[in-house]
Amino acid sequence: MSRHSSHLRRRSASTPAHKPSCPCGLAETYESCCGRFHRGEGTAPTAERLMRSRYSAFVKRDEGYLLRTWHPRTRPPRVDFDPGMRWTGLEILDTTDGTPFHSTGTVTFRASFQGGALHERSRFERVDGAWVYIDGEFPED
Repeated sequence: MSRHSSHLRRRSASTPAHKPSCPCGLAETYESCCGRFHRGEGTAPTAERLMRSRYSAFVKRDEGYLLRTWHPRTRPPRVDFDPGMRWTGLEILDTTDGTPFHSTGTVTFRASFQGGALHERSRFERVDGAWVYIDGEFPED
């Protein structure tokens, strides 16, 4: 490709580089959004933020975070990732309770992947002050 291609423009020094948004769908960068929870630099303040951070953990294949944020009563011994799975987006459909003032909450979401989507209504609970995933059901579409 020619260095003089008309469709290429130089970026000025003051123009910031594009930083992709977090996999969870929020406009923040991964590092400042779900990445901080994955690194242990805080806990999700709501059930929805925990749901978003868990979705991002599936995208990033962060087994440690998924297990840490799973209720001890329902936590599996490990997370088996499908190597062919490619997550493509998250849509929050509904939330019930799950704010910093609640002890339980639900989040209904649709997580899209290449070739389909997962529709789930997840239940969350606070354990020692931190939100954890209990389990989910799969509503009829």
